[in-house]
Amino acid sequence: MQGRQHGLMEALDLARWQFGITTVYHFLFVPLTIGGAFFVAGFQTAWVRTGNPRYLQLTKFFGKLFLINFAMGVVTGIVQEFQFGMNWSVYSRFVGDVFGAPLAMEGLLAFFLESTFLGLWIFGWDRLPKKVHLATIWAAAFGTLLSAYFILAANAWMQHPVGYYIDPETGRAVLNDIGAVLFQNTAVIAFFHTMFACAVTAGAAVVGIAGFMMMKRRQVEVFRPAMKASSLVILIAAIGLAVTGDMDAKIMVQQQPMKMAAAEALYTTEASAPFSVLSVGEVSGNTADCLVCVPGLTSYLATGDFGGTVQGVNDLQAEYQQAYGPGNYVPYIPITYWSFRLMIGLGMLAALFALWSLWRFRGGRDPKDGILSRVYVVAAAGIVLAPLAANSFGWIFTEMGRQPWIVFGLQTTASAVSPLVTATEVWISMIGFTLIYLILAIIEVRLLLTYIRRGAPEAVAADPYADAVAAEKADADKQLYFAY
Repeated sequence: MQGRQHGLMEALDLARWQFGITTVYHFLFVPLTIGGAFFVAGFQTAWVRTGNPRYLQLTKFFGKLFLINFAMGVVTGIVQEFQFGMNWSVYSRFVGDVFGAPLAMEGLLAFFLESTFLGLWIFGWDRLPKKVHLATIWAAAFGTLLSAYFILAANAWMQHPVGYYIDPETGRAVLNDIGAVLFQNTAVIAFFHTMFACAVTAGAAVVGIAGFMMMKRRQVEVFRPAMKASSLVILIAAIGLAVTGDMDAKIMVQQQPMKMAAAEALYTTEASAPFSVLSVGEVSGNTADCLVCVPGLTSYLATGDFGGTVQGVNDLQAEYQQAYGPGNYVPYIPITYWSFRLMIGLGMLAALFALWSLWRFRGGRDPKDGILSRVYVVAAAGIVLAPLAANSFGWIFTEMGRQPWIVFGLQTTASAVSPLVTATEVWISMIGFTLIYLILAIIEVRLLLTYIRRGAPEAVAADPYADAVAAEKADADKQLYFAY
């Protein structure tokens, strides 16, 4: 029995590692896809409205990068669905009626919308009327928002389960209020917070590429509008990110106070609790001493009052034991503490780079040589990595801070793993997925770098739709045949 239990724990740890690896890897592509769709739609809209060929060049250039990223997101996202049945079958049986509803909506409605209209956009150049073709990329972009909302609603239910009851005969969670699941405040705020993060991430990619090309004196006037637009998007989105993050923190304190206490490494309940910019604690994560603190900031983040009282880890542990029975309900403090800070700090780097870009090229200024210019080139080449890492740390904080629960208050992670899956089987699938992901990453990076190095297309017609009617007439006169 002890050997069986030891094997189960090994499988549990490996299953958690596998889900963490695949989720973080998949989410590298999601924000770039969501934000990138709107940048492409925006550039094409600017071209349709102004007729300026620069915007058409930007549309085609960033459109290629967007499509490569979209394909990778689809491939890596499918694996997420498989894992629920493979490694987390107990969880799937327990919450399938509730958790499966928003996932089904995402697949049948949102993904169908975005993939269908994206196909029309890809193959509709010079075939669909100009404004109809423009509408297809906007429809695909809004499809990505809808897809994200359903996924975030499903995850929000894991953070704060609502709209269900437990069947007394089967012991399973049964959905009885889909509106509560889809529109609870946890889901709504998480959606807006994530969408602002997507805008910052995609904006960082656009401004980084545009700034790099301009500093290399390649198509300066083509990429200048992209640099300005993306910088402004980043700055606006960064404000939205801060506002929604503050709102999310207050909701989190109400629903998962342990997560907030762990994020601050706050072990004792305090009024006017400080926010520690830097703390040093034991490796075990049982104590922490604040070295650099901002007085009262944690209380404000938690309650909206600098003098508010924030519950500490030790008091919450005792409270949870009374509510849920004996056990350790404290997440691993070092991970939650540092992922929370890295999420905030790395996310703001893009905003600083956006300000630098606007200042660097203000008033139509051209690139110049010098040490700052060389620093700017290096920063432009790497700035997209900062918000990507911030997104990853945000998900790590969200999921690790909920532990030991997989569904808060209802099911622990340890009780959700598939009981018949062995550690060896998880090792095989994890190694296989990781190797495939590595190959896909190499292919993606090489494709992206290849098309970035080529730059925007040089020769584009001022209006490729001008001869569309004549071309359609000519096509109608041709004999239809298959070519082998």
